[in-house]
Amino acid sequence: MEDRSLRQIHYSHINIIYEDNHILVVEKPVNIASQQDRSGDKDMLTLMKEYIKEKYNKPGNVYLGLVHRLDRPVGGVMVFAKSSKAASRLSEQIRTRQFGKKYMAVIHGIPPVKSKKNLVHYLIKDRRRNIVKAVDSSIKGAQKAILDYKVIGQSSGMSLVEIALHTGRPHQIRVQFAEIGHPLYGDQKYGRHINKPGQQIALWSKSITLIHPTLRESMTFSSLPNHSLYPWSLFDY
Repeated sequence: MEDRSLRQIHYSHINIIYEDNHILVVEKPVNIASQQDRSGDKDMLTLMKEYIKEKYNKPGNVYLGLVHRLDRPVGGVMVFAKSSKAASRLSEQIRTRQFGKKYMAVIHGIPPVKSKKNLVHYLIKDRRRNIVKAVDSSIKGAQKAILDYKVIGQSSGMSLVEIALHTGRPHQIRVQFAEIGHPLYGDQKYGRHINKPGQQIALWSKSITLIHPTLRESMTFSSLPNHSLYPWSLFDY
């Protein structure tokens, strides 16, 4: 989606994966912010509030809770809370790591590991420059970042990986793979030396598993990136 069209995007362009009285699960398109920022572009929270307001003919302000975020260039599964009770319970699941998040990414290079690999780093964010760095654990303010990954495909000097995220630090996946020498395809911020301007970052929110806030049942919602787009088209999934 081109940047110039982002101010005009309509909620009808958003794929609704699941909806009930308590949660709304959607497929976030790439290059849309999770919530309002300084760009003035439409964001996911605003778009989905417009969707609820118009679909259910609700007057006044509409409640919709943002319980987690996806980086602007990242697409895929995203969950919103339609009630304050749902927001509270989902936020608690995130805090206690019961909110399962899996991603797909295309990285540069071929990691030496075939089986599941665990990555642990300590990250700190430079808020002025909006850049996250891996630092020594002794640095004040550093936050522990943990993920597991496995290689599920290899082609043209790149690898398709599936990632299970155990912590939700800003830019975590992008920074951790750059730190081990395998930056994500298209990542202009953490892989500038190998990626070309204009390339779309190959990172996708593949699935979210949660305990439904009222039904108390485990539910998994999934989405896959568009296989016709490069570099996803290099791999079978």
